[in-house]
Amino acid sequence: MLALLRGTAAGLEFVFGEGSFSDAWSDMRERLGERPDFYRGSRATVVFEGDPPEAASFLAFAAAIWEHGIELRGLYGSEAFVDFAARQSLEYLGPAPRPRVASFERKRAAKAGSLTDAALSLDADFAGARADIARRRARGEPSVPKPVFGPGAGPATASPVAAALPSGPHTMYHRGTLRGGQSLQQLGNIVVIGDVNPGAELVASGDVVVFGALRGTAHAGAQGDSGARVFALELAPTQLRIGTLIAAEGQPVRDKEPEVAFVDGDRIAIAPYAKLGANR
Repeated sequence: MLALLRGTAAGLEFVFGEGSFSDAWSDMRERLGERPDFYRGSRATVVFEGDPPEAASFLAFAAAIWEHGIELRGLYGSEAFVDFAARQSLEYLGPAPRPRVASFERKRAAKAGSLTDAALSLDADFAGARADIARRRARGEPSVPKPVFGPGAGPATASPVAAALPSGPHTMYHRGTLRGGQSLQQLGNIVVIGDVNPGAELVASGDVVVFGALRGTAHAGAQGDSGARVFALELAPTQLRIGTLIAAEGQPVRDKEPEVAFVDGDRIAIAPYAKLGANR
């Protein structure tokens, strides 16, 4: 059975395909165990693409994700799950939704018809990224390519004042879209020029800045800095954290405009950047 954990605008989704539910959940439980508190405070739904699992196996699954601080609010599946959901005291949410990534991949294939089906698959995305990192390391290059500046832009031309500044946390600059399953972690700030899709994550000890749509997970001030901020041209994260706080569920629908998230008292607040600015 295929097992997948992905982020959506409404929260987390556990997706199970056809096959053994117990085996699929066992693999996913190991992945959750590697970061037991990362999803704490999240709400989730379960999507079944096959038949209902055994009640005992499902109850073990529900108890385990509860221990990780994940609230299960309902499930998707065929009509066979209507009674199953009622027996588990869960809301039946309807047939399994079609994955949104399918239409995206079709559009991408139309623009890049020379690529094979394997190259356009999500599995190829991850495998290709790992292979690219391995090649860079074998050549002695950094895993993430750094910009190469022209003559006159190196340290030799830096002013004496700039050269005397003490070193501090660095800023990671990433250009391109982050897809589900990809992660950036930085001791300092993270700047992304592109979108951050559901299932992708940004973890920084400083600020997080996204020049695009932030729909994945963002954690600013990851070492406890409550003064860190999250900026995005479209702020619609699956999960938002600053310091030790997690944004409350059920945020009202807002206009698509540049926004900034910050800690206000004992909660995370979101405001239009044009009104709040960088002075906050």
